[in-house]
Amino acid sequence: MQTASPLKRQILSALYFGQKLSCAELSAVTGKSIPHVTKFVMELVEEGLVTEAGFSPSSGGRRAQVFGLRADALYIVAVAMDQLYTKIVVTDLLNHPVMPVENHELVLYNNPAAHEELASIIDAVVARSGISKEFIAGIGIGMPGFMNTRLGINYSFLQPPDGERIYQYLERVLNLPVFIDNDSSLVALAELKFGLARDKEEVMVLNIGWGIGLGMIVNGELFRGYTGYAGELSHIPLFENEKICDCGKKGCLETEASLRVVTEKARAELKSGRASALKADDRSDRMIEAIMKAANNGDQYAIELLTDMGHKLGKAVAILIHLVNPELIVLSGRGAEAGKILLAPIQQALNKYCIPRLSEFTVLKVSSLGRDAELMGAAALVMENMARPVPAKTVPAERR
Repeated sequence: MQTASPLKRQILSALYFGQKLSCAELSAVTGKSIPHVTKFVMELVEEGLVTEAGFSPSSGGRRAQVFGLRADALYIVAVAMDQLYTKIVVTDLLNHPVMPVENHELVLYNNPAAHEELASIIDAVVARSGISKEFIAGIGIGMPGFMNTRLGINYSFLQPPDGERIYQYLERVLNLPVFIDNDSSLVALAELKFGLARDKEEVMVLNIGWGIGLGMIVNGELFRGYTGYAGELSHIPLFENEKICDCGKKGCLETEASLRVVTEKARAELKSGRASALKADDRSDRMIEAIMKAANNGDQYAIELLTDMGHKLGKAVAILIHLVNPELIVLSGRGAEAGKILLAPIQQALNKYCIPRLSEFTVLKVSSLGRDAELMGAAALVMENMARPVPAKTVPAERR
């Protein structure tokens, strides 16, 4: 996206998140005078990036002209990764997919070529979209693992050779701007911009997937911590067991409560003759989909699996409430599809482990964004960065 003016970039970002805004509203968002903003808005209209979108609701006086983004002026590539699969979609500026979401198997564990496979997947999807790269605003990617967002390094996965940072490698190979962040931070960003956390101040967003991620919203803004590691809920040592976690420690939450643990337990018990309509499946994504569907349809064994997971999650949530005292806790990510089943055991665990006065005003809700949250957050990451100054290539701390 070649619009060089910082104010123009701010305006485009504000319209993406605000949808339809007047020049006065854009002035408040950008901190620039109304005449100055109006001048640049008119230039963006002439450039075909912004369009007139009617008038604001009447408040007794003259209604203000409002503006919105032209949907097909630019496009965004959104990528949502977990340890086993990568989803990718190309959207317009109104978050409408221009082609169906694609799901690719991309195992990150012990895969030194994962960065090359990821680049190949993205390049092929962009080619199939038929959209010229000059009309792509950027690529937003949510990744699992220990992400240092200041340096743009994933210390767990996707490590190109020769010390090149993963975003640098992808930018070089794909010739497009690339913005990366932790997958759970992007789930929380989606909830903040488009979901249950919008206009909230203190929200904890649980990303229920192969691990248990946490996105933290503090004072109405996404909180990533000093180097981007905030929210590593999966690796809080809550259990006295001998199960070794991916992080190398024992007893982490992830070893007892995650979708991966649920699928592994179900496979083992079903093969041992446990009565259920479920059938063991070696492919993890199909297995967990079957478990959640069966639970929602009343299968007792599937409900037991998720109830056990929910109770253990509740123990971790109690710690969050004691530390942060949030207004809202959102169950999001892939596991949100079983959210109604998880709510009850989580609440029971809170009754057991949480001081009532601390949890009295904290509300638990299931996300309506669900499995699309990370993709929406990845797209939002691109547009959030559009409002920031274009960074020098030698200052990786700004690429976050």
